[in-house]
Amino acid sequence: MPNRKASAVWEGGLKGGTGTFRAMSGNISGNYSFSSRFEEGAGSNPEELLAAAHAACFSMALSAQLEGNGTPPTRVETNAVCTVEKVDAGSKITTMHLTTRPAVPNIDDAKFQQVANAALEGCP
Repeated sequence: MPNRKASAVWEGGLKGGTGTFRAMSGNISGNYSFSSRFEEGAGSNPEELLAAAHAACFSMALSAQLEGNGTPPTRVETNAVCTVEKVDAGSKITTMHLTTRPAVPNIDDAKFQQVANAALEGCP
């Protein structure tokens, strides 16, 4: 598999500084700050990028598992919520909650749950 690259720059102190990030493709870039990461300020943050990556990964993994089961989906929408909390002297991602809404004809719930669990296990 190919390597994927991104870069980030932070300028200034923690609370007053600002940052930018950019993915190798140039399709993903943005600004982030203390306020956008730990408060409700404007801009992006690393955790929403992780949530987007996890949602995208799971949607593709579920689609692949469903297709392999002979029940290809017509659509898989996944939302991810990444929770960051203060832990000891720092911060930590404590949960990543996925909610998926697939459109899959001709599959019963028991089989869907089996396939979805396999997709979850196979998604990095």
